[in-house]
Amino acid sequence: MYGELIPVGGGDPIPLLKKSLLVGRRESCDVVLRFSNVSAHHCQLNVNDGYWHVRDLQSRNGIKVNGVRVTDKRIDPGDVLSVAKHKYEMQYSPIDLGAVGPPPADLPAADFLDKSLLERAGLEKRKFIPKKTPSDPDPSERYDITNDDPGHIRFRNHPL
Repeated sequence: MYGELIPVGGGDPIPLLKKSLLVGRRESCDVVLRFSNVSAHHCQLNVNDGYWHVRDLQSRNGIKVNGVRVTDKRIDPGDVLSVAKHKYEMQYSPIDLGAVGPPPADLPAADFLDKSLLERAGLEKRKFIPKKTPSDPDPSERYDITNDDPGHIRFRNHPL
């Protein structure tokens, strides 16, 4: 066994039986979390240089380490991994997994600087850009609502 995920708030520990584990809702995953807010293939856990690392697999509700949303991060012993809203304390011994010396530095993802601070925090709203189709009226052909006949709509240059 390579460690355990201990559910925060109680529950049965989840043994980490391999050095590479797929976590998700599907029965084919190594760690199955049967919650509707967990993606089919939510994240990947791997041991690298004696330390567990987690990588988000473009899940809908994301992952967090110690309350901070991440896409790829080392998880130290005692850290809390959140899969969607489900929290687990990571328990393992780096020495038993082959760690030598201090933990390796977390490297930022390659696309880290390509995104704005709002995007990295998950706060930027999607932008709506309307598409113009050939059937769209000319912008000069706007509609007017006349006051003399309630409910009557008349298009400029096009009498009804």
